[in-house]
Amino acid sequence: MKEQLINFQFMDLQWFAAEDEGRTFEPTDTTYRKAREEGRVAKSQELIAALGLLLPAITIFFLASWILRNCAEMMRFFFTRAAEMDILTNRTALTVFFYYFAQLVLPILAVAVIAALFSNIVQVGFLFTTKPLTPDFSKIIPRFGRYFQRTLGSMEGLFNFGKSVIKMTAIGIIAFFIIRSGIQRLANLQTMDLWNGITVIATLAIRMIITVAFFLLLLAIPDYLFQRWNFRQTLKMTREQFKEEQKQEEGDPQVRARLRNRYRDLLSRNMLNNVPNADVVITNPTHYSVALEYDREKGGAPTVSAKGEDDLALKIREVAEANGVPVLRHPPLTRALYKDVDIGDPVPVRYWEVVTLVLGHILRADKRVRGTGTRND
Repeated sequence: MKEQLINFQFMDLQWFAAEDEGRTFEPTDTTYRKAREEGRVAKSQELIAALGLLLPAITIFFLASWILRNCAEMMRFFFTRAAEMDILTNRTALTVFFYYFAQLVLPILAVAVIAALFSNIVQVGFLFTTKPLTPDFSKIIPRFGRYFQRTLGSMEGLFNFGKSVIKMTAIGIIAFFIIRSGIQRLANLQTMDLWNGITVIATLAIRMIITVAFFLLLLAIPDYLFQRWNFRQTLKMTREQFKEEQKQEEGDPQVRARLRNRYRDLLSRNMLNNVPNADVVITNPTHYSVALEYDREKGGAPTVSAKGEDDLALKIREVAEANGVPVLRHPPLTRALYKDVDIGDPVPVRYWEVVTLVLGHILRADKRVRGTGTRND
């Protein structure tokens, strides 16, 4: 009993567990791109089969009389020369055979190839990759648990089973009604000559093929939608897989840190170039510095031309003092502007009143003060 319970638990966990258990993160564009590069895309084989059956069948329907005439001509050629020709030594027979064979087969084969290409391109676009051809010996190892999981214990298996039942049932019903509609002619085949008998059977057969192909084409629509949904489910990632992909996409954390530091250094240099043109630099006074510039010709709100904290804040104050830009201590306004306003952006309306007082104080003291030292608010 204990052994049976263990076996049952094994089957329950390995065969019938949900395929996407633990996969809670939606696939990213990178995941889709990698899958496409490997040749894994969402497409409906039903659409490929339906077009591959429908278009050649329509071609045969329109070329039926031409095909029958060529078949009759070929048979007449060989039957009238059957006693005269030695097919083992006479190359004429082989040449004539391939001539008629190409005439009969190539048009239908060309349409079938075009149908196959079109049905694939319309679903996934133009895709050429050799990765699916790369030998993978792990695929030849039998994995019965995985097989039964996909065929019996998954949504994909249940969908394919239901689709097969629907196809077999529909094809049987279509064949029944088409044959029943021509049962009288089929019963009179024994009284017909060869040409009329072939015509009756070929007409029923081509009707059946085209009708079935149209049904498969309709069935391909829900199948394609399901394949897209199922493909997305198979590409879902666990948290660990998502983090690993983000890491690969964004690069090594140490490299990113060095790039950030480099970017910060470049930004600092550019900001320091803007400080001499500022109208005032307000400070915390020790942790933050913000440079404000006001264009009197254009009017509007002053803009933040530079800002920084700690060492960069000290450097901004040094550059300002060296170029005669007034430096005022205003901790509340400095912290607020440093937090809320980016470099190059105008000062928000809610700070206009305080900034106006600061600029007015500077203008009243001197329209453009260029000296060293620090002004106290």
